[in-house]
Amino acid sequence: MIAGVYKKVKNPLIRARLKSGSNQYRINYLKKQGVKIGNDCLIFTFAFSTEPYLVEIGNHVVVSNGTIFITHDGSVWLFRKENPNLTIFGKITIGDNTFIGMNCIILPNSEIGSNCIIGAGSVVRGKIPDDSVVMGNPAKVVMKTSVAEKFMLNNRHRVDTKQMTPGKRKIALLKHFNI
Repeated sequence: MIAGVYKKVKNPLIRARLKSGSNQYRINYLKKQGVKIGNDCLIFTFAFSTEPYLVEIGNHVVVSNGTIFITHDGSVWLFRKENPNLTIFGKITIGDNTFIGMNCIILPNSEIGSNCIIGAGSVVRGKIPDDSVVMGNPAKVVMKTSVAEKFMLNNRHRVDTKQMTPGKRKIALLKHFNI
């Protein structure tokens, strides 16, 4: 389950390329496995369960490292003596312009709306409305995305370094934190 697509790859050269390769290489590989991925996405995980074709990701979405997509319910194993063919699956849909933090778990039949922020370590199950910031286990809506934006724009540790070289960024951050 956790390994998903990545564990299926037996060729060590392809595994290494997937792990350290470009974002576009990862996206192309996942699309070949059946994951539907929109434009302008950043995908840093390979854990798309055993049914990657049940996952659909919108445009301008970030999926951070360590995030796991689970498209089936493995607990049916408990009932297989009486029901040997019992299986339960669920589609996962991620809307446009959404950020999923590190080490999240997205459970079957989850639908994350557009313009959402999913906090690191969250366990998502069910429907998350558009314009929501969610966190926790189970993930709960804690605020609107517009409120999070105001917090970020006014954060005392906001240091706009995106266009800086790594060296200039280091200087700016060391100065900002008085190091």
